[in-house]
Amino acid sequence: MSQPLPERAADTSAEQPWPVRHLSMKIVAYVDKMSSLWVEGQVVQVNRRGNTAYLVVRDPEVDMSLTANISIHALNAMPTPLIEGARVVLQAKPSFWPKRGTLSLDARQIRPVGIGDLLARIEVLKQRLAQEGLFDRERKRPLPFLPRTVGLITGRESAAEKDVVENARRRWPSVQFVIREVAVQGSNTVLEVTEALRELDADNSIDVIIIARGGGSAEELLPFSNETLLRAVSEAVTPVVSAIGHDVDQPLLDLVADWRASTPTDAGKRVVPDAAEERARIEQLASRAGRALIGRLGHERHVIASLRSRPVMADPTALVVRHREQVSALRSRGTERLLGRLRRAHDQVGHLATQVRALSPQSTLERGYAVVQHADGRLVTDQAELEPAELLRVRVAHGDFGVRTVGGAS
Repeated sequence: MSQPLPERAADTSAEQPWPVRHLSMKIVAYVDKMSSLWVEGQVVQVNRRGNTAYLVVRDPEVDMSLTANISIHALNAMPTPLIEGARVVLQAKPSFWPKRGTLSLDARQIRPVGIGDLLARIEVLKQRLAQEGLFDRERKRPLPFLPRTVGLITGRESAAEKDVVENARRRWPSVQFVIREVAVQGSNTVLEVTEALRELDADNSIDVIIIARGGGSAEELLPFSNETLLRAVSEAVTPVVSAIGHDVDQPLLDLVADWRASTPTDAGKRVVPDAAEERARIEQLASRAGRALIGRLGHERHVIASLRSRPVMADPTALVVRHREQVSALRSRGTERLLGRLRRAHDQVGHLATQVRALSPQSTLERGYAVVQHADGRLVTDQAELEPAELLRVRVAHGDFGVRTVGGAS
């Protein structure tokens, strides 16, 4: 006997799983409990079969859609015919088809979302994004002076693409473009533009990105006020230029982008400089620099002439001669003073020599005095020191001789 299946999803396990049919029936039961609700979406496909119309309703914010069926009579009761791309609200009961595992809507009423309602929602979104600072001037990134490559997001074979590329290359012929052709109208606009933006933003060779579209009705330009696209632009690292519609059109993309072009033509003129203007500016600067250089040379030439006209420059040796005379005079004075001091020193030396000679023992001897010494060289200063017959040495002014004492000390 097989075991009963778990009652709740939380009670399932690898040993006691739910079969797919059981899970499908559980979903059917859960969806059937849901009450009718109002849901909003964008109609991307309408198929009429007999008395029933089948709609594919898509969420414009993400790539997600549901199928809804509704009575032809309810469809015909709308104030204007339903067309693909229209925004609608449906009163519907969700239903789940277990065989295919698909969720659908059984619609009972359908109402168009008027342009007034959409614009009112955009105004609310505008105020919210402004409070978050997405429109602040401080967060705007400057456009490069001369981008290496320009990324262009525009419609397929559109006039906007031609306007941007031709006007940019007319100003700077060598500018390079990486072009992404996407839907710029309809249900896929937000998805395709956002994906192209992120792809170009990830390319490091692209320095600026232009999102361009020609003019259109307010409803046709609604995708460029979509919150998903606006946040993608605000998160981009590469500067973004908005070139949507004409000057009177102002989707919210204009406020989030780093620079707003009034038209695609204006965007082509803005992203690159004008080669002719830059060449003229260079020539003008070169001319100003040449005139400034000539003026500076003339000024310096005048300064040199003024310096050369001075007396010292007329006779460059005059200053040297004056200093030479001063040096010669100083040398003469120094020589005279040195010679005077030498003469005085010479006289002083002669005077001292005379004094030395007058006081020397030799001078005393020349006056008749003699020096008597014992044999061992001691001077005889006292008669009592003499021994009888002692040999003494007597020095006189010119020579010496020996003598012997006679007798004894008295």
